[in-house]
Amino acid sequence: MRARKRQRQSELQSLLDSNPFLSDQELSERFSVSIQTIRLDRMELGIPELRERVKMVANDAYAKLRSLGEEELVGNLQDYQPGVGAASSLDVTMDMIYDPTMTVRREHIFAQANSLAAFLAGLGEVETEAAIQFYRPVYAGERMVSTGVLDPGVKGRVTVEVRTSSAGSDVFWGRFTFHTQKGEGER
Repeated sequence: MRARKRQRQSELQSLLDSNPFLSDQELSERFSVSIQTIRLDRMELGIPELRERVKMVANDAYAKLRSLGEEELVGNLQDYQPGVGAASSLDVTMDMIYDPTMTVRREHIFAQANSLAAFLAGLGEVETEAAIQFYRPVYAGERMVSTGVLDPGVKGRVTVEVRTSSAGSDVFWGRFTFHTQKGEGER
């Protein structure tokens, strides 16, 4: 009986390490034991309840964002799916405006997209190339939303494609390629 309990607890620990989002109900069905038995096993192993495990995963993801440096991320993170993509928003303020045309300076549009791409790539200071396109001007009072999609790509490179829209239309597109290592023949 003790051996079965130890085996179940070992499997429970491994299972929750790989998928912390499993509920006690799902675990009880998987191990064919009562929910109360799962709760006792979790308590003995020091594994928190589902709500606490979800918070821990969210805090880990947030810690990754914080490692970029708050001052380095231009805009507010709206969505983040590790290894997949993210979105940020930036409200246009008057200090971003080029007075003669009353439009946002392009460096602000680029900075939002570039910082989102760098955050998704998660590589720190590496050689980067970018192909970019500006579609239309952005005006004071608009909110820019950048959406980035990560493509791990080939060995030695990570690519992030970013689209920025505002007031229902695209204003910017960029493909950022981060080189993780020098290829043969490069300096």
